[in-house]
Amino acid sequence: MYVERRMRIRYFLAFWLFVLSGVAFLDRTNISIAGLQIDTEYGLGNQRLGWIFSAFLIGYAGFQLPAGWLAARFGPRRVLTLGVMSWGVATVLTALLPSGITHAVVLLIGIRFALGAGESVIYPAANQFVARWVPLKERGFINGLIFAGVGAGSGLTPPILTWLITQQGWRAAFWFSAVVGFAAGAVWWYMARDTPEEHPAVMAAELSEIRDGLSFGAVRPAAAAPAVISWRAIFHRRDLPALMVGYFGFGYVAWIFFSWFFLYMAQVRGFDLKASARYAMLPFLSMTVCCLAGGALSDRLTAAYGLRVGRCGLAAAALLLTAVFLVLGSQVRSPELAAVILAGGAGALYLSQSSFWSVSVDIAGRSSGVFSSMVNMGGQIGGAVTASLTPWIAQRYGWTTSFALSAALAVVSAICWMTVHPELPLES
Repeated sequence: MYVERRMRIRYFLAFWLFVLSGVAFLDRTNISIAGLQIDTEYGLGNQRLGWIFSAFLIGYAGFQLPAGWLAARFGPRRVLTLGVMSWGVATVLTALLPSGITHAVVLLIGIRFALGAGESVIYPAANQFVARWVPLKERGFINGLIFAGVGAGSGLTPPILTWLITQQGWRAAFWFSAVVGFAAGAVWWYMARDTPEEHPAVMAAELSEIRDGLSFGAVRPAAAAPAVISWRAIFHRRDLPALMVGYFGFGYVAWIFFSWFFLYMAQVRGFDLKASARYAMLPFLSMTVCCLAGGALSDRLTAAYGLRVGRCGLAAAALLLTAVFLVLGSQVRSPELAAVILAGGAGALYLSQSSFWSVSVDIAGRSSGVFSSMVNMGGQIGGAVTASLTPWIAQRYGWTTSFALSAALAVVSAICWMTVHPELPLES
């Protein structure tokens, strides 16, 4: 407890959100690593695997708005704890699915839909935490840290789960994911509080620092004053649809890596299972590093040049760079070089990740849980489209065309950022 009191509690909680973010992506990408074995066991094929991938994202996108409302109404501690426990249950159900069961594809679609619904709370709840706990000057880096868990979780997934699958079968990978999730959720429940005022380990100096740095003023404990959501103001924001479309493009590109990159390395570039796992790590390691760098750079640019440059300018430039990497990486002949260049595209994409979530807090303040959930809905719809459309396009027109479409959507996302105005908050 002595060590805990000497550190800033908001940093530990932000780090644990990084851990939970990693667990979330462990749970959602494990099926792509085990996809070859599941395909063989149940006779699915890439198209049906795509339906299963899409089911997760449909559940995830469909429950974004309720998740945002729950996070604002009941606070990130309770909502996120229940969410994490539900991920574990869905993962266990996948592991328990018998080999010879009929209609396996229907059951897997239902389980992945339920997992998506449960995971829908992770980032709206995290954004609500940022709105209540994190001063404006730190939001870029803290959001970068939280979303670096995406790359870390997805990057560690291929080697760990591949080893488990080769040693114990694909079900062992799901049991491992479930146990990790239950443990991480228990720690969050024990350590987290909805507001800094409620946390017994927050010292007066840190509480003052947080209050002084919040753009919308001090926040009272949720138990004393439930959040009032500015629904009318949210739906009248012209930059909300721009962010949703922009995040649609982001999600479409990102989920090529989450859903299909491992299989692309194995089936198209000719790597064996172990080599595919090694090269499949590269985009996610790149995401982790660039997510942290993008968050820190966003804060620096914001401090020097304002929110338009720090959030919007950085994101637009990163997305344009993403498009360049995707086009180049899909056309080179060397499989190894293609993996490296495409990993650069994943990293460039995640330079913009922090901006999407920081700008949601900058604009919406106390209503950021709902606002960010609507933006995130756009991203997950993009991911759901990717999961099913990418193999269809690749089968008929080739993988180069699939990556070219992704590059075009990255350019559209960059254009959308030019219409966003985080310097004009809802509660001004």
